[in-house]
Amino acid sequence: MSEIGPVEYAVIAFPGNKFRGEIAPALAELIEAGTIRIIDLAFVGKDADGNVLSFEMTDLEEDVRQALEGAGVDASGLLNEDDLNAAAEELEPSSSALLVVWEDVWAAKLAQAVRNADGVILDFERIPHDVVVEARNWILSNT
Repeated sequence: MSEIGPVEYAVIAFPGNKFRGEIAPALAELIEAGTIRIIDLAFVGKDADGNVLSFEMTDLEEDVRQALEGAGVDASGLLNEDDLNAAAEELEPSSSALLVVWEDVWAAKLAQAVRNADGVILDFERIPHDVVVEARNWILSNT
């Protein structure tokens, strides 16, 4: 079995179902560049009455599914019904979410080197964008 880089996931909500077509091309660009590999993705939503609708990539219309597969998206079935239900619980009516699991291909060699050196990650956290922007603005205004 080939080594795998770090794997991450995200649940991205779209209040008011304001999903736009910018995400798929951005993902495709990252895949084509060898930066990430999509391991799985699924969608969940609530209608105006709060009824939950969920579907995985294999449930998508044929042309949409083929476009995602053509971009290198591999629906592995890693996300399950419990994952979809947990995401749906967080949604307001008339909203939707994308659940996506990806491998950080760019970090695979570093991750393997850390494992080979018996390294152990003691802490790892993604810093939210707004926190970084605020900190950078504070530094710039105080220098």
